[in-house]
Amino acid sequence: MLHFFSDYTVQVVILGTLILGIVSGALGAFAMLRKQSLLGDAISHAALPGICLAFLVTLSKTSWVLLIGAALSGWVGTLMMMVITEYTSLKKDAALGIILSVFFGFGLMLLTFIQRLPTANQAGLNKFLFGSASTLLISDVWNMVFLGVFTLVCLTLFWKEFKLLTFDADFAQVLGFPTQRLHIFLTTLIVISIVIGLQTVGVVLMSAMLIAPAAAARQWTNSLATMVILSAFFGAISGITGSILSSLVARLPTGPIIVLIMSCFVLISILVAPQRGILWELRFFRSRRGSK
Repeated sequence: MLHFFSDYTVQVVILGTLILGIVSGALGAFAMLRKQSLLGDAISHAALPGICLAFLVTLSKTSWVLLIGAALSGWVGTLMMMVITEYTSLKKDAALGIILSVFFGFGLMLLTFIQRLPTANQAGLNKFLFGSASTLLISDVWNMVFLGVFTLVCLTLFWKEFKLLTFDADFAQVLGFPTQRLHIFLTTLIVISIVIGLQTVGVVLMSAMLIAPAAAARQWTNSLATMVILSAFFGAISGITGSILSSLVARLPTGPIIVLIMSCFVLISILVAPQRGILWELRFFRSRRGSK
């Protein structure tokens, strides 16, 4: 066991998934409370063509180059969703579906084209579909640390504005807050949190990293601050536990096992959380029936 924890590769993967869990959990709380649970799914899928285009332009698989491409593509997809909902009669769910399918389809087309190029340099790009935490390098983790710290610092500095925007955007606008710019800024932070996890869990599972910890945390509290902390905690524990299990068990993929552990947190929270849990409700119902 001591040899296991001294393994350099395992340490890198654990640190990377820890950062991913904290950042995605904290930002996911805002996404869920603003009823944008599918936003993470759309952004993560919209990031795929940016990764492919960044490779085609630079012919480099350097992490920061691909992450910049992913961030730009995800951000463009987000702006296009805002434009669709603002200037057409389509609802948010329709705009999310359009952006997700169009961008992801374009990304798959580019990925297929890249894999047919007569060079060996394109190998490995498909790891962004389902993630490959075992391929994380210490340089990748440092990129995650920098982006994660930046995201959390911005979240702390604009806490009051984001809180007001989340619960009463109309009142925030009446008070003179630039709600549209704040909305874009908060969404940009969500884009960054998604980009952080693409190499680890991939575009397919990234939405679960964003929403599952927040869904579990919501069952336990009515306080936004407590919810954000709990969500980050659930994300961190899931990331660490999933990384350890995937390292101990041969051929156990890291991303899916992390999501399964998060799902366990959600299930437990739905069942036993005070005031909101199913078992709590059953107990309350039985106690009322017994008192009659």
